Amino acid sequence: MTPEAHTAAPDFSEQALESYLRQQIGALEGPMRINRIAGGQSNPTYFVTFGHRHLVMRKQPPGKLLPSAHAVDREHRVMSALAGTAVPVPPMVLYCADANIIGTPFYIMERVEGRIFHDCTLPGIKPAERREMYRAMAQTLAALHTVNIATTGLGNYGKSGNYFARQIARWSKQWELSRTRDDQNVERLIAWLPLNVPSDDMTSLVHGDYRIGNLMFHPAGPDVAAVLDWELSTLGHPLADVAHTAIAWLTAAGEYGGLIGVDIDALGIPPLDQFIDDYNAVAGTPLTLTNFHKAFALFRWTIIFEGIAARARAGNAAAGNAAEMGTLAGIFAQRANALIG
Repeated sequence: MTPEAHTAAPDFSEQALESYLRQQIGALEGPMRINRIAGGQSNPTYFVTFGHRHLVMRKQPPGKLLPSAHAVDREHRVMSALAGTAVPVPPMVLYCADANIIGTPFYIMERVEGRIFHDCTLPGIKPAERREMYRAMAQTLAALHTVNIATTGLGNYGKSGNYFARQIARWSKQWELSRTRDDQNVERLIAWLPLNVPSDDMTSLVHGDYRIGNLMFHPAGPDVAAVLDWELSTLGHPLADVAHTAIAWLTAAGEYGGLIGVDIDALGIPPLDQFIDDYNAVAGTPLTLTNFHKAFALFRWTIIFEGIAARARAGNAAAGNAAEMGTLAGIFAQRANALIG
């Protein structure tokens, strides 16, 4: 299952892009062909092909943006830094900060061939391979968290320490800005989470949105061929990533595609504790995923879904099912509260 392209005309000059790439890269044969990759990427992504050279371009969306949003420069930076590490990423080709070329900054990377799944049950895969794919997912996340941020030049890629406290404060503020209703479960989480932050204060590179849909698997095997969509990456606590991934086991199939109610044994999908064991087999320091971490991840998603609901009410939501997704905020808040007793 490879990424699909659609044929909508780009909102920039293809001629300007082609001229720039031929100048910067050189040895590009044949006419340029460009197709936008279908999907929900907040940073528009395109297949760019010259003869036998298969590239991918990722750019900022047009229009006025929030200062820290759609930071394609950070995506390019982190994947460039990870080249040669145990974390598989597409090879970077170039970064263009000059918005005069196509209207926004962008970067070019080599196209990696593989399979992308947006359903965590991995449809069409045999149970034995499905088990190995989940193991590869866990071990790749552990490899990401053991990257030496100093030697890779990522020591200043974000703030070190106090990650959960800063995140709880950020998302609590966001709730006040986007709330569409009263929710006692959310208020209880806002009060409980700051008082129960674990004492360990680790800092590693974190992806920010590590899940099945942001991985590309080898075309014919269970290994992860590339970790994609680094837009939310920063320095943080590794268990924030682990907990974000664990959302699949903490929610139902009708709740954003979770695994509760799914016969995971028959499918070959490991229970969450086995996934954590696979992670710890590679992690430098074995970690324990607690109810705090799970509740935090569910809280974060609660606020994200509430923001979608607010945009739907205001009439400027990006997704057609925004109102439906907004109802998930209350469900996720309930699940988080069940964890904190």
